[in-house]
Amino acid sequence: MDALIPVLKSHPGPSVLVFSLLFRVVHQLLQRLPVPKVVKQDEYKSWKWRNLSVSMVHSLLTGTWALTCALLWPETLRNLHSYQTPLSYLLICVSTGYFVQDAGDIILTGHGRGSWEFLLHHALVLSSFVYTLYTELYVAGAVVALFVEVNSVTLHLRLMLKLAGAQYSPGYYINKFVNIFTYVTFRLGAQFYLTWYIIHNYSWLDHAAYFLTAMVMINIMIGIYFCRLVRTDFYRQLTSSVGQNGTHNNNSKKFLTD
Repeated sequence: MDALIPVLKSHPGPSVLVFSLLFRVVHQLLQRLPVPKVVKQDEYKSWKWRNLSVSMVHSLLTGTWALTCALLWPETLRNLHSYQTPLSYLLICVSTGYFVQDAGDIILTGHGRGSWEFLLHHALVLSSFVYTLYTELYVAGAVVALFVEVNSVTLHLRLMLKLAGAQYSPGYYINKFVNIFTYVTFRLGAQFYLTWYIIHNYSWLDHAAYFLTAMVMINIMIGIYFCRLVRTDFYRQLTSSVGQNGTHNNNSKKFLTD
């Protein structure tokens, strides 16, 4: 670790590309795992399943990693601007590599139009994380931002269950309550704290205007998606999950489906 971090800090760009390639290797390895028959029969669902599988690996890894950093070094939560540890810097480098890989996967496979919300989110995250890696500022803030990956685990599981046609299973029923809890706690909670920190310290933070703008845009996106989530999992099922034309939402070509 002591030898690795100076190399990463000296060459953050190439380091990110290396981690991006590693996530691509993970993508290839995950293709060897069994896939539900209903997913395998549809080309779009197959791609979406593979994409979500890599995202699940990233979320499990970085969500746990971010929480560990905060628990081991509580200063992470207090000094979002200047505090960092070698492990937290490595975390941001690894996560940036994933976002590069995922954006490339979406664009190069021709799914950019249906996934524009993800691409916008990735662009905001990447610009912030790359700034962090090159300046070594806001490393702790980026760690807190990755708390949202705890919720991403249940979000990805939710979407994968829908792809597999299991949205009426006991597993989906349990997950939707856990998902709402983690969404409020780790996604909305982390975003609220980051936004408050920027506003509270706006007068002296570096490039505060940009980061506040980025946070507001992301807040709007997650607010809209939260409304979709509640509507679909807790209100729409009171009537019917099947429209009058008999089609289900999980057949949509839009990546961020309800």
